[in-house]
Amino acid sequence: MSTYQYASVPDDGERITEADGELQVPDRPILPFIEGDGIGPDIWNATRPVFDAAVEEVYGGDREIVWMEVFAGEKAREKTGEWIPEETFQSIRDFRVGIKGPLTTPVGGGIRSLNVTLRQVLDLYACVRRSRWLPGTPSPVSEPEKVDITVYRENTEDVYSGIEWEAGTEECEKVRSFLMDEMGEDVREGSGIGVKPISEFGTKRLVAMAIEDAIRDGRTSVTLVHKGNIMKFTEGAFREWGYEVARERFPERTITEDELWDEHDGERPDGKIVIKDRIADQMFQQVLLRPDEYDYCAMPNLNGDYLSDALAAQVGGLGMAPGGNIGDGRALFEATHGTAPKYEGMDKVNPTSLILSGVAMLKYMGWGEAARAIEDAIVETIQEKYVTYDLERQMEGATKVKTSEFGQRIVEHIRDGA
Repeated sequence: MSTYQYASVPDDGERITEADGELQVPDRPILPFIEGDGIGPDIWNATRPVFDAAVEEVYGGDREIVWMEVFAGEKAREKTGEWIPEETFQSIRDFRVGIKGPLTTPVGGGIRSLNVTLRQVLDLYACVRRSRWLPGTPSPVSEPEKVDITVYRENTEDVYSGIEWEAGTEECEKVRSFLMDEMGEDVREGSGIGVKPISEFGTKRLVAMAIEDAIRDGRTSVTLVHKGNIMKFTEGAFREWGYEVARERFPERTITEDELWDEHDGERPDGKIVIKDRIADQMFQQVLLRPDEYDYCAMPNLNGDYLSDALAAQVGGLGMAPGGNIGDGRALFEATHGTAPKYEGMDKVNPTSLILSGVAMLKYMGWGEAARAIEDAIVETIQEKYVTYDLERQMEGATKVKTSEFGQRIVEHIRDGA
């Protein structure tokens, strides 16, 4: 095991390992956590007791999460002089599963996104975000119960790969001259230039994960979301490679939408996953008007960024949206919202995004019983209208409570349910 300078490895837990492509989770796994910046400590302090209570109550003390704090963001900068010390990356490699709060990223300059850096350095190539309405949650749409869509967003390519040149720089002019002189493209003077790589390798492993999960979870479809009508060799290629990997790796379990109608009159054969594709802008309309026709969706990074936030808005906002960054044999789950520094230390904001991210983490570990206990307790808490300010202002007759009070009420419901 690696040597840690800043983090303290607990003596009384065990590492999660992997064998034959499957996680081997001990009864007392060591899980790294990053507290986060801004509101991070508030939501983490409300969230951690929820996980501990669920595991204790559901498994009768036979299982326990052994927490290990590792550092990123402002706390890491103060403690180590770096925004993310190397040992934080190594902790996810060593222990395989972790969870984090939101991290600071200045807009328009300064440090690069720490969230993106963690995903790319650790090759956590799939950002997986499920948007599902929990009964009682206020929503701007009339039928939020129809929304249960999971976005598989490619994490390492597209515009988030960060390849760009600033307008007016020597480097940018070199790229512009090459595009104009060598490639015959017309690029307006004074332009900033960016490149969005989308590869066969990156696309196929993402879509394969979505299909594998759909098969495992008994879902019905995987939709490829792209802008291939305009960007034919990047977004269009994503579509083609997605269909290819379905044919190559899952021929007995998948069927295209065309085959569904041409050969089966629209009736999905038992056990088959329907592979569809939709243009990105059309998909935004579809998830508003016909969300129940979609299940798991795979897409390049920017499409996934927009669409996952739009879906979250339909089920209560980013405060209700879980997230996980998953690679081969390792995963880092996270709150999907930002650091909200104006609320730092006020014990005010909704911790549900982080709590539900932990639910996804527990399911990833195979501890689904504890995950379901937490989900049930969240629903009970929301239905009794005992909620933080973001939900209270949308609910008639609700009681506005602190972050910590909301978390404690979830714990109470977990213990009552057990």
